[in-house]
Amino acid sequence: MAKIEKMEVKTQIKSSSDKFFEILRSKTYLLPKICPEIINDIQTIQGDWGTIGSVRQWTYVAGNCEKIKERIEAIDEKTRSITFNFLEGDVLNYYKSYKASLEVTTMDEVSLAKWTLEYEKKDDHIPPPHKYLELLANFNKAVDSYLLKTKA
Repeated sequence: MAKIEKMEVKTQIKSSSDKFFEILRSKTYLLPKICPEIINDIQTIQGDWGTIGSVRQWTYVAGNCEKIKERIEAIDEKTRSITFNFLEGDVLNYYKSYKASLEVTTMDEVSLAKWTLEYEKKDDHIPPPHKYLELLANFNKAVDSYLLKTKA
């Protein structure tokens, strides 16, 4: 029986939670400009920038330069959440399956960007994907900083 494991990282953001979500929802093409030290390139392979079923290829830095191809699996405008299913790429050298979900929430005037990783290791000797959580925390900070600077 497959053992799906989960990890999450939450980052408090000062920018608008709606605008933060919008970057991942439909403006991912801006990410190489927003955080070039993390995201080198992103291209749409199938579909468009923000619809369920769209497939995109990312080139990013997680210690070293890596690539992934992901499909947008779910989008919920009401809860400001989006789920990406990884189809190909470096991360799948270590994990049989890998999904990343973002949820942006606001409660009592505090906004949080929370990433949840769901993964299945290829074997028990593979470590949890801590470096990807660190990458996502840095990503959240970069997007938040960009939104605060541009007043987007």
